[in-house]
Amino acid sequence: MKIAIVSPDKIRLAEIGQQLAAGTHLLLPSVGGAADLAPLAARAQPDLLLVDGCADAAGLAAIAAITSAHPHIAVVLLCAACSPEFLINAMRAGVREVLPAPPAPAELEAALARIGAKLRGAQAHSDGKLLAFISCKGGSGATFLATSLASQLAQTGSVLLVDLNLQFGDALAFVHDGHPASTLADVARAIGRLDASFLAASAVRVTSNFSILAAPDDHAQAVEISAAHVDAVLALAVRHYDYVVLDIGRPVTTLGIRALDRAYRIYPVLQAGLTSIRNAKKMLAIFKSLDYGPDKVELIVNRFERQGPIGVAEIGGALGKFAIHTVANSYRPVTQAIEHGEPLLAGGRANPVLHGVALLAESLVTGPQAAPGARLPAGLFARLFARLCGRHTGESHVLP
Repeated sequence: MKIAIVSPDKIRLAEIGQQLAAGTHLLLPSVGGAADLAPLAARAQPDLLLVDGCADAAGLAAIAAITSAHPHIAVVLLCAACSPEFLINAMRAGVREVLPAPPAPAELEAALARIGAKLRGAQAHSDGKLLAFISCKGGSGATFLATSLASQLAQTGSVLLVDLNLQFGDALAFVHDGHPASTLADVARAIGRLDASFLAASAVRVTSNFSILAAPDDHAQAVEISAAHVDAVLALAVRHYDYVVLDIGRPVTTLGIRALDRAYRIYPVLQAGLTSIRNAKKMLAIFKSLDYGPDKVELIVNRFERQGPIGVAEIGGALGKFAIHTVANSYRPVTQAIEHGEPLLAGGRANPVLHGVALLAESLVTGPQAAPGARLPAGLFARLFARLCGRHTGESHVLP
């Protein structure tokens, strides 16, 4: 679990952290009081908020505001002495459990186990969507689009990007300038420990709602990762994240196929050039042999020029009846964003590429695409980025 710990006492905060350090929880300790709870909950979005102190009316009011605004956050209150009336008021404020302060290790462990079981039960029925990006040709921009879509979807839900380009994966560098403390290879080596907390702790948090499980640093580590490892990671990830985005390297491998089998949607990324279209045709033939139909595969034409020699109709005629999304060409701003290691969402608000990514995100948030021949409605994302961009340059098409 992701556990945010709040206490006004630095020593007490350290003691609680030491009690929890033996587990695989992601700990977010913070010195503070009632006024700090709401900002912390909004920023960190923890599974559990462990509050030491705040055993007064102001503290319970702050907790009530959190449980109302973030019903998925469980709150456990540590209190040295509590009257029956206080316990009733704490329950009304949404506190899950009240433990003595300082808590006995066994009591705290048992409370975490109960809350963890409830969280797993609540999440088991609503698996997230698994979205796989794969490049039809080197340099098509699959990694850029995967990280951009993940950043966009994180505005509406929790997102984990898993970098499955095991040989040359660098998705993290597109949006973050840090070095991962652990990678997919580390998770594979400790697969027996795999649970939601371990997975979250192994990923790099880019924003409060967006994390990346990085590819291994070298080839020797990559060969240790098996299809079974990937299958276990993805099976767990879709139970705990709204969206799981995959950046899959080329070529199509046994390991990649295991991931693609699980995908809700596969996005082959190509450009409007003959070589890229030929490669896309070969890839689609592989997908056909794997029984991936048009309902599962949607094409993305990256760096698309409206006035270019090859249009959407020509691409559709060559590749068949697949939904085709287009993302505008904006080479310099995109390159600058990549070189700075930040999402285009943060670094280029007026960039037309965002409109195409926003339309793609909207199609996932609002449901299935429109009937053949219809365009997606200009909904929340489209309206927002149309205003930001001042023009419409990315489109989504479904060819007849």
